[in-house]
Amino acid sequence: MSIESVAWGQIYRQANAPQEKRPFNMATAKRIGGFARSHRRRIGMFLLLSVVAALLAVATPVLAGRVVNDIIGGSAPRVVVTVALLIALLAILDAGLGLGIRWLSSRIGEGLIFDLRTAVFDHVQRMPVAFFTRTRTGALVSRLNNDVIGAQRAFSDTLSGVVANLVTLLLTLGVMLAISWQITLLALLLLPVFVVPARRMGNRLAELQRDAAGLNAAMSTQMTERFSAPGATLVKLFGRPHQESDEFAVRARRVRDIGVRTAMLQTVFVTSLTLVSALAVALVYGLGGWYALTGQLDAGAVVSLSLLLTRLYTPLTALATARMEVMSALVSFERVFEVLDLRPLIEEAPDAKEVPAGPVAVELDNVTFGYPSADRVSLASLEDVATLDTRGGTEVLHGISLRAEPGQLIALVGSSGAGKSTVAQLVSRLYDVDGGAVRLNGTDVRELSMRSIRETVGLVTQDGHLFHDTIRANLLLAQPEASDADLWDALRRARLHDLVDSLPDALDTVVGERGYRLSGGERQRLTIARLLLKQPKVVILDEATASLDSTSEAAVQEALTEALAGRTALVIAHRLSTIRAADQILVVEDGHIIERGTHSGLLAEAGRYAQLYRTQFNEDPDPVAV
Repeated sequence: MSIESVAWGQIYRQANAPQEKRPFNMATAKRIGGFARSHRRRIGMFLLLSVVAALLAVATPVLAGRVVNDIIGGSAPRVVVTVALLIALLAILDAGLGLGIRWLSSRIGEGLIFDLRTAVFDHVQRMPVAFFTRTRTGALVSRLNNDVIGAQRAFSDTLSGVVANLVTLLLTLGVMLAISWQITLLALLLLPVFVVPARRMGNRLAELQRDAAGLNAAMSTQMTERFSAPGATLVKLFGRPHQESDEFAVRARRVRDIGVRTAMLQTVFVTSLTLVSALAVALVYGLGGWYALTGQLDAGAVVSLSLLLTRLYTPLTALATARMEVMSALVSFERVFEVLDLRPLIEEAPDAKEVPAGPVAVELDNVTFGYPSADRVSLASLEDVATLDTRGGTEVLHGISLRAEPGQLIALVGSSGAGKSTVAQLVSRLYDVDGGAVRLNGTDVRELSMRSIRETVGLVTQDGHLFHDTIRANLLLAQPEASDADLWDALRRARLHDLVDSLPDALDTVVGERGYRLSGGERQRLTIARLLLKQPKVVILDEATASLDSTSEAAVQEALTEALAGRTALVIAHRLSTIRAADQILVVEDGHIIERGTHSGLLAEAGRYAQLYRTQFNEDPDPVAV
């Protein structure tokens, strides 16, 4: 490895060093060992091959010096050829070892990335909805990408580098001292010329890299928000494209200027070190040549010393940054472990049961609930805040009791923020109650398996979220083994068959990010088709038609009638016209159920429901006329 390569590597490691400075943590090291345990055989072979490669790196310069001495000494051609062939053999062996080391390094590194990524991904999927409402998606994705890769380097780069460089350094130093201790000590005196400037230059480059990273992140955020369908619409509606372009150009210009400064600093630094390296080699040849001419050293030794010189500076320079690399890896591991240590609020019971067979009744028995505070479900680093908001835990549901018999439709109405959607999330077990119980067919949902609950309960929300994928893929989320005939049947029952059939790619049409290539009513009917495909025994509709126009609402209402047929249903409605036929209507206010009854009965009571109805339809609540 040349001095130039060492210099560039030093710059890269310094520039990409983490901003956080933490002491060595033995507990973290033990956990790292746990992840490494499954790769221990490959790690052992990796280290062994690295040591052998280090031995070969020192042997070649010594043999090169031997060739020079044999030539000058007039040895037989056979001797020179033999040594040359030995050098060639070592080169072939070194190349083979290099391939083996690289293969092992890749297997270990990529294996570790796989282990960490799957562990984090699986863990994050178990987190409650509150975790995702608080966490920045970009920060979470960074844990799965940047930090996992940073942790992987601890094995594929740092570990092998420290071992190989230490062996190479000791062997090289020993051989050089044996050849000429005077030249060796002089060479060591030049070491600060490599290490000190590298650290200072690296720190400066790190500052520039962080500034550029911050600006790039800001540009990325701006592009992500402005290039989405809602963001682009907002910019156009408020007439700010020129101002947006100017703001983007300012950041881009600063990144450009930083790039030029970085390139010049790197080039000046590497050029300077290359020059010093050349001067060091010249010094070895000059002083060594003088020793050789005065009979104190042979010519082959001078050649060996010049070749060994880079093998001395390379490991010394690399080891000077080893601690930084180790700490960098530790920080990456700690950031990954930080996510893994965040305990999910909802855990499946070890002896979880299935929902009892048959039609399903839904019951809430004296339920109390308060949304968890941020410190229970999130991390400050994932929210990009200094400290987490400790507010939360305030009770939002107070003694809620209701029962939906199999096949019944129960409607929940009331003011925004009254607690209606919270009830829906508790039945789906997106959250767990603080007091009381939620039961399906008499069994507490906390005693049921998550799979059984998901198969039994279907939820349609107001926004009707879809993935940026095909219609087919979005439908198959509900029933992966469904046939095309099943998909078309669900679309027909959701009143969406004709539309999808008219599309050029039919089921393979990509719906766009969050389904924005479809209208609001079409998106909602597609989510209903997904529900029909799932065939749950309990259906929860959370404001499923709240944001639709009258035409779309009528189409969606027809699809919902199909979806609710024969199923136990909880319907959260803002438009009271959609729940007149409910078996029972519950009026929720401030986390309490304040009224119960049928549509006509509640109008006759002239209470809160009648007030809501009068406000919505601007008419007197005449139960006879309804």
